[in-house]
Order: sequence, then structure tokens, then C-alpha cells
Amino acid sequence: MGLDVASMVHGQMEFTIDLHKAVVKGKETKNVLLSPLSISLALAMVSAGAKGPTRGEIAKCIKLPEGDPMHNFSSQLKTVVLADGSGAGGPELALANRVWVDESVTLKPEFQKILKDSYGSEAASVDFHAKADEALAKVNEWAKEATHEKIEELLPTGSVDQMTRVVLANALYFKGAWKKPFEDEDTKHGEFFLLDGKSIQVPMLHTTKKQYVKDFSTFKVLRLPYSAGSDRRSFSMFILLPHEKDGITELEKSLDLKILAEDLRTVNQEVPVTEFALPKFKISHGFEAPEALKSLGLSLPFGEEADLTDMVDSPTADKLYVSNLYHKTFVEVNEKGTEAAAATAATITLRSLPMFHEPTDFVCDHPYLFIIKEELTNVIIFTGRITDPSVGN
Repeated sequence: MGLDVASMVHGQMEFTIDLHKAVVKGKETKNVLLSPLSISLALAMVSAGAKGPTRGEIAKCIKLPEGDPMHNFSSQLKTVVLADGSGAGGPELALANRVWVDESVTLKPEFQKILKDSYGSEAASVDFHAKADEALAKVNEWAKEATHEKIEELLPTGSVDQMTRVVLANALYFKGAWKKPFEDEDTKHGEFFLLDGKSIQVPMLHTTKKQYVKDFSTFKVLRLPYSAGSDRRSFSMFILLPHEKDGITELEKSLDLKILAEDLRTVNQEVPVTEFALPKFKISHGFEAPEALKSLGLSLPFGEEADLTDMVDSPTADKLYVSNLYHKTFVEVNEKGTEAAAATAATITLRSLPMFHEPTDFVCDHPYLFIIKEELTNVIIFTGRITDPSVGN
């Protein structure tokens, strides 16, 4: 690739860490799921219509260079990392981007060209002014279809109205089968300790097969590779389990590039396991991202000073700003593998005035982190924190 992809992946990883920490803040006892990659792509699409300090602030926040390099990198992610691998026996992957424009305005040709060429995004005309509910339904139907019905209502009721001019959305779907599936009959209920000291019974996956487990100073890591077939990429889920039952918050605070880029690469030896238990779960989580993004220094697109004048041809183009960024994620882990989906939508609105082989164990019986990433490129697709595997939402 002609781009400095390594440094951009580095940047993407730094944004992943920053965003994960910002999103979990104040939700210490809750399950949290997100796809920083999905949010980053949505912001990159917004930046294609932004100018000046607004564009610069987006690039600085998602830690990618402004302009063409950012859009070329996004294009590489779509065509290389997130290409569907199911035909080759690897994971099923789908990334879809779409833009909806109010019929009172037209997209600037250059903005539309970047969205189409780099993000594969088609544009659809809708009537936000008179038929906002109908337009909202179209966006939600699209996200539902693009995520195999895993993301039901990306945009909540009332999130678009007669002032909405543009909605940019992306949807990401991943379904991978474990290289070593677990046996259904080995799944048994086991104890899981919550952060309040209480415990619950949850279905646990068990196995006696060797596993990729490695011990670090304050946590253990389990690597679960997905079946690749003849796909040259290598996707895995990593479970980061703190040694202490209530160690999840400290582990999250200590998350850094060394852990994600270097330590996880060293979890490459299969070891015999004496005892193994991993919770099954099926969880969806949604949130509005501006608050977390503002804490990372991204405020211009969301306020009076926003400059999104490269987006639409309209006398009121200088009044556009990002009114919200909605993000929803779904992840299911079971005996066969993982199914995960995420969708992000930015609503653009007019401003109104004013190494060892000794047997080990991996008993995941207390809150933990997980990461799904492609290992050859180091691109992280999903991150999450599970404090209670029994809670669906």
C-alpha cells in the first residue's frame, strides 16, 4: 500500500483506546460494547465535507492525517481488512456506508465523489422537512438490513426533524466461526462474580482442548482464533481477564498501545488447560457519542463554530453542524463462534439562531474485556467490557 498504513493503524489503535476509556467512564458496572472503527469511519465521512479547523479537529481526534490520506486509508480498510472472507472459509464481513440528503439541498460533487470512491457510499434523497418519520424509518431499515437484523433502531424516534439536512451512516457486520468450536453438551451453568460482590449463574463454555492463554502481571489473556479457510487474514477474539475479581476498572485504566499492539501478539502458544470456562453472551448496547468525543477534544463539529461548507450546495451550508452521533453494537459469543454488528449515524442539522507450557487455567468468572481484531494489520474492529453476561441490553 502506498500509504503509511502502519502509522495510521497505530493511530486507529490509539483512538480505539481513548474512545473506549471515554465511553466506559461513569459506567463502571455496566456492559459496554462499541466499534471504534465504525465511529471513526463515520467521522471520516463527515470530515470529507468539513473545512478548516473543523476538519483538522476531526483528523486530530481520530488520529489520522487530514484529507486524501484519511480517505485512502478508509478505502483500504473497506477493501482489504473488512472484505468478506466467507467465500474462502473465513469470517463473513460486511461494511456498508450510506448518505441521506434532504431534497431541498444537493451534495457538493467533490464530497459525493469522496464518499462514493473511498467509502462506497451511495446517496439517497429524502424529505426530512415534511416526512421526517418516513426518512428515519428508511435509515433504520437500511441499518437493520446491513447488519443482518442485529441493529434494530439505529436512530431513535425524534432524532431527525425538519431541520435535518444530511444523515451519514455506516454499518459493520462480522460473523466468525471458532477455529476450535466448543461442544454444546459441555456448556454448563457456572458462577460469575459481579462487581457488587454478588454472584450469578450463567451458561459457560467448557473445553479440555489446548488454548492460547498467556499470563501477564495483572491479567491473563485468552486468544480465540476464528476459522480462516484459505483467507490470508487472521481474525481473533482476545479476552483480557484481570487477576483480581474487581480488577476491570484498573485494567481499563492501564490499557495502552503496548498491551494492544505488542502484548497481544505474544499470545501465540497453545497450552494445556486444567480448567476452562468462558461465558456465553448476547448483548447489544447503544449510546450517543458526542459527549465521549468532546472529552477527547472534538467539539467544533457539534457546535456553532462548525464548518461543514464542503458538504452541500445551499445558501444555508454555513449553518450546518453535527447534531448527534448515534452508535449501536451487538455481539453474541456462543459454542460456534461470534456474531457482531455495529452501526453509526451522524445527523447533520441546521443551526437555529442562538512463554511456558505448564498447564494453566482460564476461568472467566468475573468482569473482563474483549477485543476482536485482524492480526496481520492489527486493526481492531470491536471492543467491549462485560460486567454481567446475563444482561441482554
